Amino acid sequence: MKVFLQLMWFFKEEKWRYLGGIIMLGFVSLGLLVPPKVVGLIVDHIERGTITKGILWEYGGLLICIAIGIYILRYIWRILIFGAAVKLAMLLRNRLYEHFTKKSQAFYHKRRVGDLMAHSTNDLQAIQQTAGDGVLTLVDSLMMGGFTLIAMATTISWKLTLVSLLPLPIMAWATNKYGTMLHKRFHSAQEAFSTLNDKVQESISGTRVIKAFGQETDDIKSFENLSKDAVKKNMAVARIDSLFDPTISLIIGFSFFLAVSYGSILVTRNELTIGELVSFTSYLGLLIWPMLAFGWLFNIVERGRASYDRVESLLAVKEEIEDLGMIESSPHGDISYELKEFSYVDSTPVLKDIHFTLKRGQTLGIVGKTGSGKTSLCKLLLREYHLNHGAIFIDGHDIRDYKLQALRGAIGYVPQDHFLFSATIAENIAFSKVDAPFTEVKGAAELASIHKDISQFKYGYETVVGERGVTLSGGQKQRISIARALIKNPEILILDDSLSAVDAKTEESILQHLKVKRQNQTTIITAHRLSSIAHCDLIIVLENGTISQRGTHHSLVNEEGWYKETYERQALETLISEGGVMK
Repeated sequence: MKVFLQLMWFFKEEKWRYLGGIIMLGFVSLGLLVPPKVVGLIVDHIERGTITKGILWEYGGLLICIAIGIYILRYIWRILIFGAAVKLAMLLRNRLYEHFTKKSQAFYHKRRVGDLMAHSTNDLQAIQQTAGDGVLTLVDSLMMGGFTLIAMATTISWKLTLVSLLPLPIMAWATNKYGTMLHKRFHSAQEAFSTLNDKVQESISGTRVIKAFGQETDDIKSFENLSKDAVKKNMAVARIDSLFDPTISLIIGFSFFLAVSYGSILVTRNELTIGELVSFTSYLGLLIWPMLAFGWLFNIVERGRASYDRVESLLAVKEEIEDLGMIESSPHGDISYELKEFSYVDSTPVLKDIHFTLKRGQTLGIVGKTGSGKTSLCKLLLREYHLNHGAIFIDGHDIRDYKLQALRGAIGYVPQDHFLFSATIAENIAFSKVDAPFTEVKGAAELASIHKDISQFKYGYETVVGERGVTLSGGQKQRISIARALIKNPEILILDDSLSAVDAKTEESILQHLKVKRQNQTTIITAHRLSSIAHCDLIIVLENGTISQRGTHHSLVNEEGWYKETYERQALETLISEGGVMK
């Protein structure tokens, strides 16, 4: 029953709903005690030969009134208790979603998307059932069982009641044993579901890669293995679950046997009437539900506790990027990097001894081999990772002194992975400025050199791009992502290798637009193609996480090193491409 204590915060919050529902359940339980008593009285009237039409009409009318009252009360308590349970699921779902949106990149590096989705669906469903059906079964079994036992003992025979309840300790021991086993197995089953969920999400997202490499058969086989494992673990839960009802039914049957046997003896002794024995067995029939409900309660509670523990452990994960800054105004000014060292969790340093200053309004180019630390350098400016050794300053203030919303609100970031939402092109461009008029959306598209492409689509800016922009080419997705960043007119624009999928002519057009539009704003460009950063005011070359060269394009091409070698190689590749294949 620990889960009820864990959910006490919610029960207090919704105390009037639950209290109202419990009161209604109490009246229902009391109402259900009337029919068995009425049946016993009628049987005694028949035995004595005193039954009349008037008595039948009187008792019949009473039973009809009781039935109507119970119908109304059951309708009300369902709305109150189950309505509160639905609200709990909504609150936890909102907490999880807010929790997910606030987490840093490091959080998602450690956890699978499918597992997070399982927490938000399957686990919340089990918790909702605990707050709804669990509360119902707990209260109803106690009330119905308690009232029935009191009626049996006080209005019929306490001795017969005591004899009939002799098997109940066995049921209590068995259900407790089953509950402990169920908790462990259900936790394992939920983890198997998370793994299966993650596999489905990953396979659907990567279906094009799977098909391109002809791995459909292997992928299906992998899914089948995970599915079998999930079935195996759920069957282990079902085996325990299936023990509850037979055990309780056996105990109830034994109770009936004792009641009829001993009750018959009491009738022959004239300690009971036949009508009272009929009423007693009817009351014993009313105990079937509380007993079954008690077993079902253990089932629901253990499932809910396992799921709530999983959700609580996830919500307990602390923020790695603390928002403790006091400056709420948007940062603007010179950007200074003073990094001694930066590394991801349990990895070797990816950046070392990074020191440079970028004046406001200048453009910075960052180049280097794959894995040299270009993207990491940009993401540190966004505070996506925690920086322990060193600092980054904007206008003389450590970026940790700014509120996260203020810092990130001043930055337009175009990542390497050009994620588009399943919405229209206009909605994707206006994502950071949802109230932007169409003229601004169009203007941003023109700056990103994507307006002509959009105009050729049948529905223009109202074209739905599909999940992750699947209907667009790589270059189109890149340019829409650039337009999405430009529409907010950010103080700092970061293009993280965001021109790799466009041709040289389009690249030149975009860079010219940026040069004119962003004369007094700072731009940071990472690239593999040196033509993308040739116009930059400052270029730094990263090798093995440290700056090996810095300067302008003109100075670097005249200096021995990686930049000059790469420039000459790319110039030769361009010459060959423009002149045709050499023979």
